[in-house]
Amino acid sequence: MMRWETHCHTNEGSACGRAAAAEMASACKAAGYDGLFVTDHFYNGNTAVDRTLPWEEWVRQFCLGYEHAKETGERIGLRVCFGWEYSWEGNDFLTYGLSPAWLTAHPEIVLLEPIKYLRLVRGAGGFVVHAHPFRQEAYVKYIKLLPDEVDAAEVFNFGNRDDRFNQRAKWYAESFGLPQTSGSDAHSPDAFGGGIITPEEIVTAEDYARVIRSGAYELIGT
Repeated sequence: MMRWETHCHTNEGSACGRAAAAEMASACKAAGYDGLFVTDHFYNGNTAVDRTLPWEEWVRQFCLGYEHAKETGERIGLRVCFGWEYSWEGNDFLTYGLSPAWLTAHPEIVLLEPIKYLRLVRGAGGFVVHAHPFRQEAYVKYIKLLPDEVDAAEVFNFGNRDDRFNQRAKWYAESFGLPQTSGSDAHSPDAFGGGIITPEEIVTAEDYARVIRSGAYELIGT
């Protein structure tokens, strides 16, 4: 059985991250996980990277959280994969399966309206999960749902302050027949409590997408 964290932030990439990637990876391993997705806040969200940088340098610095976590993971036996969390007026979409090189080649994505963004990344082979779709916070201007433009919905988010947000997300996923995921949304080393457990081997983001589509997993936290 494999235990994977699907939603994690580092202070290299996310302005709200409270610890460096190496510390987050070590804490994830200590919490009993076999794998970790680093999903730092992207350009239009709460990024820690200076937006005035040239695009190629912006992407390089944005990926440091992933790279540092991966370096630590290789030492301690934790698999680490790359992703990011795209934001749109407080609505967040976890994006998996595309590489830093793909990001470098597509600077136009920071200017795309959300539907065009989602269609572009999914058309390129990306896998998109609507993160905490019913979270209510001051920074969330509107709750907006795009069930035809995503691959799954995060129905348990350990970082939600009110479990009703998770309950509504589960109702949403069930209503539209969307696969369900779980994530810690960890911003600090003591905040791991979501993810999935699967008997399937996960090495890459493509493996993760295959597992979620197959249904061969259990949600942590629900």
